[in-house]
Amino acid sequence: MKPEQEWDGELLGELSSEWAKRIIFLPECGSTNDEARRLALKGAAHHSLVLTELQTSGRGRRGQPWACPQGEGLACSMIIRPKSPPALWSRHALAAGLALAESLDGFGLSAGVKWPNDVWVDRKKICGILVEAGADFVIVGIGLNINVTVFPDDLAHPATSLALETGASVSREEVLISLLQRLRVRLGQIETGFSELMKAWATRCVLTGNDIVLESNGELITGRMEGLSANGELLLRTPEGVKKFLQANTIRLR
Repeated sequence: MKPEQEWDGELLGELSSEWAKRIIFLPECGSTNDEARRLALKGAAHHSLVLTELQTSGRGRRGQPWACPQGEGLACSMIIRPKSPPALWSRHALAAGLALAESLDGFGLSAGVKWPNDVWVDRKKICGILVEAGADFVIVGIGLNINVTVFPDDLAHPATSLALETGASVSREEVLISLLQRLRVRLGQIETGFSELMKAWATRCVLTGNDIVLESNGELITGRMEGLSANGELLLRTPEGVKKFLQANTIRLR
C-alpha cells in the first residue's frame, strides 16, 4: 500500500479531540460494526468511532457482503448512546444517510438518498449504511467507496466511487472530516429538529415519485413512493391506498 493511502494518525488524534469522543483505528478487522458492538458492551463512550484500513467480513443489510479494497474506501462504525426511546432509533439511518450525502457536496458530487440507508450518485450506489442496536446503544456503520475503481461483477446494484465520479483520487481524510462535520449536525436533530432533517432528506430522496417494488414480511408490494411521513416512514401509494412502512427488506425501482 502506498504511504499516501494510509490514515494519518496525527489527524485522527485531532479529530478525536474535536468531536468524536475517541477514534479507535484498527489496521484490519472482520467488521467495524462487530468491533463497535464489542466495545459498546464494554462501556465505550458515546460517539466513539471504530475505523479500519481493511475490513475482511464487511456486511450490509440482510447480511449482504460489503467489500472494499485496502486503502481505497472508508469503513467505520460509530457508537451512539441515545437519550431518545428505542422507537426513534431507526432515525439514525436517515440522519447518517443524509449527512453522508451532504458531505459529498464539497467534492463536486450531487448525491441522493435511497430510503432507508443507501446513498446514490446518478442511480449508482456509492455508500451503504448499516444501523444495528443493542440494549442501550446504536451502532451506525458506514461503507463508502472513495478511490475504488474496480467492482465485482456480481453486485446486486451498480456501484460507483468518488474517484470514478470526479475522475481523480480523493483524500480519504478530507472525506472523513466532512462526514463527521455533517454527522454532528444531523445526528443532533434526531430528537429535536427532526422535521428540519426530514425536509432536507426529502430534497435528496431518489425514490419519490417513482414506481417501486418493496419486500416487507415476505410479501412483495408494488406502488408509487409518495415521500416520507413526518416520522420517517415510507409512504407507498397502492391500489388499496397509501401504506406506511418503517422497515423493508428490499426496495427496487420498477
